[in-house]
Amino acid sequence: MGRSNRMWRRFKWPVTIGVLIISSLAFRQPIEKYFDIAKSLDIFATLFKEVNAYYVDEVDPEKLIRVGIDGMLESLDPYTDYIAEEDMDNFRISTTGQYAGIGALIGIINKRVVITHPYKGFPAYNGGLHVGDEIISINGKNVAGKSTSEISAMLKGQPKTEVQLKTKRPGQRETETRLSRERIVIANVAYAGIIDKDIAYIKLQDFTAGASREVQEALTKLKSNGAKQVILDLRDNPGGLLHEAVNIVSMFIPRGSEVVSTKGKVDSWNKSYKTLNAPVDTSIPVIVLVSEGSASASEIVAGALQDYDRAVLMGTNTFGKGLVQSTRPLSYNAQLKVTTARYYTPSGRCIQALDYAHRKDDGSVVRVADSLKTQFKTRNGRPVFDGGGLDPDVPVKEEDLAAVTTALIVKGMTFDFASRYCADHALPSDLAAWRLPAADYEKFIAFIKEQKFSYTTSIEHEVEEMKEIATREKYQDVMPVLETLTDKIEQTKASDLVRLKEEIKAEVESQIAFHYGLNEGQALNSLNRDATIEQARKLFRDPASFNKILATPDAGAVKP
Repeated sequence: MGRSNRMWRRFKWPVTIGVLIISSLAFRQPIEKYFDIAKSLDIFATLFKEVNAYYVDEVDPEKLIRVGIDGMLESLDPYTDYIAEEDMDNFRISTTGQYAGIGALIGIINKRVVITHPYKGFPAYNGGLHVGDEIISINGKNVAGKSTSEISAMLKGQPKTEVQLKTKRPGQRETETRLSRERIVIANVAYAGIIDKDIAYIKLQDFTAGASREVQEALTKLKSNGAKQVILDLRDNPGGLLHEAVNIVSMFIPRGSEVVSTKGKVDSWNKSYKTLNAPVDTSIPVIVLVSEGSASASEIVAGALQDYDRAVLMGTNTFGKGLVQSTRPLSYNAQLKVTTARYYTPSGRCIQALDYAHRKDDGSVVRVADSLKTQFKTRNGRPVFDGGGLDPDVPVKEEDLAAVTTALIVKGMTFDFASRYCADHALPSDLAAWRLPAADYEKFIAFIKEQKFSYTTSIEHEVEEMKEIATREKYQDVMPVLETLTDKIEQTKASDLVRLKEEIKAEVESQIAFHYGLNEGQALNSLNRDATIEQARKLFRDPASFNKILATPDAGAVKP
């Protein structure tokens, strides 16, 4: 545990206690409430002193405070957190998408430190570094055994300062590259292009500063190139800055329209956010793609466009984060990020899915029950509901990846193979049409066997648990059946790389395309086999069905 983490935890404990106690005593007389606060803080301080002084073994005071803080924060929500002065840079990077460095993501894959994403137009990319290049040393210091956060800190620094990297590409000798650090601005739009001649596709992966500007620039350019419909892909977008979400909605609805409102304990947090800018296009057909990973600002955009019947939502139910966080200044230049309000879409619904204020006795959090959801109406009178994320207008469930495919990705097998493949093969002339040749897939299978790749499926875990239960409860007669089942699973697993060839091959191709062309290359290679995007294409080809979804529903519509 780093000293910075220990220091901020020291101050977070009393602050968070204050937040909890103030919440629980909000309706009591002020004098009694403040007395209870002082009393509780005094009890904590004296208890801590006694434990630190007299506990039989030596204790680490900062670690003890850390444990207490973590336990307390778990009783609030996952979004309330303390940010120490030394952690402010990382916090600013997460909210602004800006930092000074070489412009590359790094990761540890199979015990090697590798570049996982050099951002186009920045030092690492301009200096010739590729996805999959292994970092051996930074400024002469070997990086073996260091964490990603330690390595990232070594790469960051003041703009215009130099950093020297020793790297190695698969099958090649080590090389040294000297780079000049720059101010890095991470793009929010991962890809924007035209598909099917007149359909604009914009993949928004974040809501850091500048997100709305990037979307507007992409939309304007694509319209000038002939786009007549828009797919805005917010799948797995975790959200970010609220004002960026408001500005994105303002591109599609009239100025002065409410996008979202917030309500909290303090009157000053009760606000209504309306569109301030002139719209780009209030009539172009829009489909917004959402998933269970779409949260916060993504849900603000999708929810507002749904409430105004301005876009069709397609995909799966969203995450359901209807809570707003604000930062509060604390002593020692620290900050408290605390949940201060709930947000509501224009129809009046709060889509928060988890009720952190009413936990079970064991401390677990439950989702809002369907029976407790309230019906609201869109502008055209379509029924929508609160309390569980956003329901898509057109549900499209994408198939889950098989256990073997997931394990190949998580264990870095597809990444490592792609790194080697791209080092040995020239960039294909057409990444969109390129597919991995059958002979090369056989090489992939051979590579996996060489790596002694292994994985365990959920069904194997369950069978092992059944064996333990059978032994404990003396059901020995069922053991032969379970052993037969284990053998059958092993036989099936042995054929997984062949049996699930098309699924695995698609993931390998996608990774290779990313190695070659980053986000653009991956999008070109993968878009044509994306089930949800194909559904969006079909809907755009049928204007009558598209308009019917957004039209006023028949009388007597009931909750599904």
